[in-house]
Amino acid sequence: MKIHEYQGKEILRKFGVATPRGIPCFSVDEAVKAAEQLGGNVWVVKAQIHAGGRGKGGGVKLAKSLDEVRQHAASILGMQLKTHQTGPQGQKVRRLLIEDGADIRKEYYVAALTDRATQKVAMMASSEGGMDIEEVARNRPTAIIKVFVDPLVGLTDAQARELAAGIGVPADAQAQAIDTFKKLYTCYMETDASLAEINPLILEGGVAGKAGNIKALDAKFNFDSNALYRQPEIVACRDLDEEDADEIEASKFDLAYISLDGNIGCLVNGAGLAMATMDTIKLFGAEPANFLDVGGGATTEKVTEAFKLMLKNPKVKGILVNIFGGIMKCDTIAAGVVSAAREVRLSVPLVVRMKGTNEDLGKQLLAASGLPIIAADTMAEAATRIVAAVK
Repeated sequence: MKIHEYQGKEILRKFGVATPRGIPCFSVDEAVKAAEQLGGNVWVVKAQIHAGGRGKGGGVKLAKSLDEVRQHAASILGMQLKTHQTGPQGQKVRRLLIEDGADIRKEYYVAALTDRATQKVAMMASSEGGMDIEEVARNRPTAIIKVFVDPLVGLTDAQARELAAGIGVPADAQAQAIDTFKKLYTCYMETDASLAEINPLILEGGVAGKAGNIKALDAKFNFDSNALYRQPEIVACRDLDEEDADEIEASKFDLAYISLDGNIGCLVNGAGLAMATMDTIKLFGAEPANFLDVGGGATTEKVTEAFKLMLKNPKVKGILVNIFGGIMKCDTIAAGVVSAAREVRLSVPLVVRMKGTNEDLGKQLLAASGLPIIAADTMAEAATRIVAAVK
């Protein structure tokens, strides 16, 4: 689960991380009132969508008067903002953040994320703040400093100091940077985040003889969906407008579904087998239209909903069902496939491959249905047949 920047900053503030003052808005008039409430003479008008690269896409504007706040808010609110993370279709802007302008002396990057290889938390930092971290990793990998934190110990002062010194935080600001890194780590752990990222983390200009403040100028969070039951305040931040409507519908039936760009629908039980099925389709010259895992407890009703979901996509020209019968029995899936095909009046080619528990019974149900179902015994055969049928 993701949240908006302004929501992420509210969470950071609860853990003592400094951020600029800001007010979320849903209309142009609210944006102007927010700027008046904040005071000052420089504001930043920021689009709020679940994607990075908003500035490059025209979703972040500097305003030096209330008239400019109004103009920028009117141009950004409602726009279809396209960034490298939204894809070519973009994302409609429905919310804004009006924020104090900042006197930026230096921009840094810092993040806490789960590192499954080491079974620890990776704390990453870079002197190249404000840039896509993937680009930095590709072009200047030495600019990224990492420390791996034992969850039983937590981020130590020595590790935080290594990060601060490694990215070149001035000596007179390192104590504040160390404090910020430790608070970010605590925030990451206590909110069940899988990613807590500040990009950029800024060092303000300061005055003669005094260090500038360290502040989070942006905030990006991803949360572990399996832990949301114990994070009701974070669940309340969910914005369904930012999520795929079909994926929301799938979640109601406990289906793991992700839309893709191909034309072959996939219905599989088990995430690993689903990934292998998509790879096999690509290997034989076609593209999957979705990832769809019905899980180990699929019912006839669940399979029917899965078919409806796939066929809502006008790009789907054929469906491949690939089932391994373990906990999920092949005859149960077969009954679901037959029922679903009849209910939705299936008009695209359907290839079914099943192996495992009650395999023979499942195949008998498919054969006796009278439906034009194409059977296959191996994954290669299944992929070959669905690709040929679609072509």
